[in-house]
Parts: sequence; structure tokens; C-alpha cells
Amino acid sequence: MNLLDGILNFNKRFVAEKAYEPFLTNALPNKKLLILTCMDTRLVELLPRAMDFRNGDVKIIKNAGALVTHPFGSVMRSILVAVYSLDVHEIAVVGHHGCGMTGLSCRDILDKALAAGVSPDTITMLKHAGIELERWLVGFDQVQDGVQQSVEMIRTHPLLPQKLPVHGLIIHPETGKLDVVVDGYKAAGGAV
Repeated sequence: MNLLDGILNFNKRFVAEKAYEPFLTNALPNKKLLILTCMDTRLVELLPRAMDFRNGDVKIIKNAGALVTHPFGSVMRSILVAVYSLDVHEIAVVGHHGCGMTGLSCRDILDKALAAGVSPDTITMLKHAGIELERWLVGFDQVQDGVQQSVEMIRTHPLLPQKLPVHGLIIHPETGKLDVVVDGYKAAGGAV
């Protein structure tokens, strides 16, 4: 049985047995918080438990490194929708120690893409089309740098309220210990 078949077989039982009932909630976050965090598998269950969140408490966006790389990209669009349509009043960017985006090299990714069968002509065409792969396929030197960069991009976005608290945290992916990088209340001028 392949992975998809296993998922679908489990899902059929899950629905038939009404195992979804403990997770029923509405679309608005009870804690009025959006979390931008990394897609690291160690954080799937650890992060909500370490922060005392349950189903329905928060909105969560996950991507590589918890990075906001463009002020008008899909991550910022999701943040704007959450603030203006989904009752989010605070944001927390949560990076983690040992992140794979630390020291990420564009060259390494492109070499692996080529080894997987992507044509060198495709990469050349993207560069000629103005896609700056070296700026796009890059991580950060330290996780704290990535968290601060994302917090600053969100906090200074022209379409967000200036008093919106945007926190920056780093979680330890084994213990769940949180360290504050940016206290969003202080940065927003004391808003609570």
C-alpha cells in the first residue's frame, strides 16, 4: 500500500468513527494570534503544546525558516487576511534552533535540482527572465537573524496597523523552551 492509500484508508475510518468531534471549532482563532513558524517536522506537535495552544486557538502559517521574504508575497497576504478578516490581533514569528535554513546555499539547492533532472536550460532561462535565484534560494546565518528579518518585514508593512504586536521567538526543537528575540508589545509602543 502506498502512502496516499494509507492516508485515505485511515481517513475513511476517522470520519466514520467521528474521531473529528474533539477538534470541532470555528474559523476564528480563540487567542487572536497568528503564528508564523518553520515547517520542521519536530514542531508539528511540540510547538502548540509548548505554547499551550489547542485546536482553534491560533492561526498557523508554516514555511521554510519562518521567513517572510517578500512584502507582497503569499505569506504577507495570509497575514493581512488573518488580521483583517479572521480576528487576529497579534503575530508571533517562531524560528527554531538547528533550522535547515541556517547557511542554506542557493548553489546546493540548484545542484540538487540538476541532479534530480531539472534542465540547466531551465535555470538559465529563469536567470534571463530576471529571477534572482541567489536572493530567493537563500537562508540566514543565524536563526535569530531570520526571526528579526521576518518580524521587521511584518511590523513595518504599510498595510498593517503600526500598533500591531509582532513578537519574535526561538523554540528549542527538542525541549520546547522559548527564547524571546523581539517583544512585540515594546516594539509596538506598549500595545497589549
